[in-house]
Formats: sequence, C-alpha cells, structure tokens
Amino acid sequence: MAKIKRNDQVIVIAGKDKGKTGRVLRIIVDKNRVLVEGVGMIKKHKKADPQRNIQGGILEQEAPIHISNVMLVDSEGKKTRVGFKVEGDTKTRIARSNGGTIAETKSEKK
Repeated sequence: MAKIKRNDQVIVIAGKDKGKTGRVLRIIVDKNRVLVEGVGMIKKHKKADPQRNIQGGILEQEAPIHISNVMLVDSEGKKTRVGFKVEGDTKTRIARSNGGTIAETKSEKK
C-alpha cells in the first residue's frame, strides 16, 4: 500500500512551486515521481498533425516532480505524514497530524 495515491490532495514542500497544492494525476513508480495538477508547469512545442486533427502550438502541461517533494494534505488543509493502521485483514492510511483516516478513492486501477 502506497503512502500517496492517485487523486490525493498534496502540497509541494520543495522546489520552485513550494507551497502550491494540487491533486495527484499520475504516479510514475519506477522513477519515484508524481504528476500534480497545476504544479511544475512547462511549455511544450507541439507540431500540428492534420491527419489526427491535432492543432500545433505551444502547450502548457505539468512536469513530473519527485515524490519526496510532496506531502499529503489532511482534512484540515495542513500537510501531514502518512501512517498505517491494521485492523484484522484491512490496512488503512491515517494522517499523523490528527489521527484521522484518509479517504480512499474508488476510481483506482488495480
């Protein structure tokens, strides 16, 4: 079970976007990086492709940032570390700051 999952609300704790919050769009496990909505924006030059109906130009998109540079945001909007609680066969994530459980998202791919 991972500490940070897709659709979690996180805050950036290091780098040029320090202090910004956003939702995790994607996790790149083999490179230990996350894609956070609205954080680490870069400009990408895209060539037009009329056959696929793709318009060219300069696009802005999120760049992956290292997972160690983000922390989970708890229900009160403060950054928190993640802990785990095991009850029987279920393992749940808890916020270390207030002890509350972190809501699991249902739209995760297994």
